[in-house]
Amino acid sequence: VNNKFKEKKVKKTYWAITKKIDSNKIIRLENFLKKNEKQNKSFVTTDIKNGKKSILNFKKIKSLDKYSLLEISLETGRHHQIRAQLSNYGYPIKGDLKYGFKRPNNDGSIHLHSRKIEFTHPVTKNKICLIACPPKDTIWNLCVK
Repeated sequence: VNNKFKEKKVKKTYWAITKKIDSNKIIRLENFLKKNEKQNKSFVTTDIKNGKKSILNFKKIKSLDKYSLLEISLETGRHHQIRAQLSNYGYPIKGDLKYGFKRPNNDGSIHLHSRKIEFTHPVTKNKICLIACPPKDTIWNLCVK
């Protein structure tokens, strides 16, 4: 299974709730990320020699008064990639203090959800698509109405 991820044969889709975004376009973020082991955090860097190329695409799928629900697809899979790139863009994930959101969520979680995974079954060759419901909380509930 691990090779399937490396070979890009597994497609993962995430949902995140961020500060409100006005754009309805698909936005592509392409940066270099550098991991700081001591802080367990990744940063966007201009140091292409020591950074790892990181690409994601996102689009807004719902707006609330203060927040937007984003659907995110990764072209690369880097340490804290979604959190670091969205924060660098000015849209930290709700509750994510490590990456710049101002207030924690009451339960200490962040509003990032692994929504869907798609792959071809290695034996039957059938396409498998697994979709996970977001956690039950007020903001997620408003987004999936």
